[in-house]
Amino acid sequence: MKTSHLLQLLLLSAVWGASFILIAIAGQSFPPIWVALLRGSFGAALLWTVLLIGKHALPPRSLFPWLFLVALFNNVIPFTLFALGERTVPSSTAAILNATTPIWTLLLSFAVTSTRLTRLMSLGVVLGFSGVLLVVYGHNTPDPTAVAPTITHADFLRGVAFISCAALGYAIATTIAKSKLKGLDPIGLATTQLSLASLIVLPVALFTQHPTKLSLATIAAMATLGVLGSGLAYLLYYNLLAHISATHVVAVSYLLPIWGLFWGYLAHEPITWTACTGVAIVIAGLIVMNLKPTPAPR
Repeated sequence: MKTSHLLQLLLLSAVWGASFILIAIAGQSFPPIWVALLRGSFGAALLWTVLLIGKHALPPRSLFPWLFLVALFNNVIPFTLFALGERTVPSSTAAILNATTPIWTLLLSFAVTSTRLTRLMSLGVVLGFSGVLLVVYGHNTPDPTAVAPTITHADFLRGVAFISCAALGYAIATTIAKSKLKGLDPIGLATTQLSLASLIVLPVALFTQHPTKLSLATIAAMATLGVLGSGLAYLLYYNLLAHISATHVVAVSYLLPIWGLFWGYLAHEPITWTACTGVAIVIAGLIVMNLKPTPAPR
């Protein structure tokens, strides 16, 4: 792997890892549905600029039903649920929960294709979910930096459920895209996804609670989340896929929880030993899950 590609990989993981703390900051002023709307809109604006300058092709209209489903499960639902869940869950924990996306994707792909999991894959799945459970059940005290200082354990678990559903949404979208949206221009596909997602949530956002108590910090976090966390992240991701193997790009999944802990620490979130241990177990599970079994000797 070239040094430039390695640096892009690190930048992508850092940008995506920062998304969780940006969601928490933006959520202090913007309701969850508005976080989804503005994140998609800012990201789409950047991608439309790149698409028009680079003369990339949009997906054909015949694929609209599948494009709609991918936008729904990859953008609308996760963007909204992450913002909703991080009202009661620290951003660092949200980053760790997000690391279950590859596990859900693996399980869904095997369910769709009716194939069997290998021993390494099964071990990786067990390790991954074990690490997440350690993080969740090791969180016994409320987060003092949260918007609502009096968060019960039930509120925390409810937020965990929202974020887990968001990770599952990413996995569903990935499974649909792999089977129905192959061979498309990646920039055109990403632009269409974010644009459709913004159009889907716009009517809901207009007729529900509007942003309140706007501040420079929350507005900056919202803009950064959309432009960098969605727009730039898509550009880096697809550029890496075009130049290095998908196996290497998957390494981003290993780095996201680490970046989540790092940005959470900078934001003065309490980082417990269970969170650090859980991250190590989750990463170990992801690595084991992607190992290829050694062929039996003849």
